[in-house]
Amino acid sequence: MGALALAGLGMTGLGMTSVGMSATAWAQKETLTMGSTNAASSNYALAVAMTKAIKKELPNVNVSMIETGASVDNIRRMTKGEIDFGLVMVDTSIQAVDGTGAFKGKAVPDLAVLYAYDATALQFAVRADAGINDLKDLQGKKFNAGIRGSGAEVLTRQIFAALGIEPNWVSGSIQDSVEGVQNRQLVGYAKYGVGSGGLDATMRELLTSTPMKFIGLTEEQHKIVAAKVKGVDFTTIPADTIPGQPAALSPMVYGTYSTRTSLMDDATAYAVAKAIYENRQFLVDVFPHLAHFDFKNATLKTEALGLHVHPGAKKFWETVK
Repeated sequence: MGALALAGLGMTGLGMTSVGMSATAWAQKETLTMGSTNAASSNYALAVAMTKAIKKELPNVNVSMIETGASVDNIRRMTKGEIDFGLVMVDTSIQAVDGTGAFKGKAVPDLAVLYAYDATALQFAVRADAGINDLKDLQGKKFNAGIRGSGAEVLTRQIFAALGIEPNWVSGSIQDSVEGVQNRQLVGYAKYGVGSGGLDATMRELLTSTPMKFIGLTEEQHKIVAAKVKGVDFTTIPADTIPGQPAALSPMVYGTYSTRTSLMDDATAYAVAKAIYENRQFLVDVFPHLAHFDFKNATLKTEALGLHVHPGAKKFWETVK
């Protein structure tokens, strides 16, 4: 692992304009390791597309991707030097920078955003026959908060704690959650969908065997969560996303790929951000809705939420018209 090497030049005295103009030309063969998510997640396929985008722009860079437990796991791996950058949801990033929640007493102040890649709704899915019509109905019920070690798990637990609701939490992978719902050991699970309301591959497959529905926030719950949980926006999952499903007000957060400034220099960060943006068609081929995603503004917006954009990446994003 390590920073992208520049042929014959260190960063000292090398202006970012030169890097921006010829990132590919300067790149020597080097290795970058990306942390993604669980292989059953739709975001895993998107991570594969990202490696293709980076390799196209930087053919001499060996980009490897590993399966992980997503946001929390990726940050922890970065602190151990096991990966160079990885998928991190904004709300989890804020906890890491502030040293709260899953990172209480273990702040990661140099965590920095390379690029935002999507705005994603957190879906609370339950069996249609479970008698659950409000989040408060999950009190004491067996419910999976998200992939173990993921941002979804952290955010779900934060939201329920803010609302004073305590399900009987059951940890596990996506596969564990699906099997638990199918065999009626779980009433449901939480997971990020696709975009602001789309279904990921796991949910689409589950629906072929098990009737499901989403539970949204009430207006009162919305106000409580907005006041108590940092880094969260909200969106409405459209009615009939699942046939017969009413509209559901749900938490929404930006997904990012982030690094630590101590792990990645400005030249590398610039080159990675540039590679993703200029080869974003690879991402659109996996998630078609990203054709309309504003990568620049979404990335820079994370600063208003309390995060830092890596100086090298920011230099690139500021050049995008």
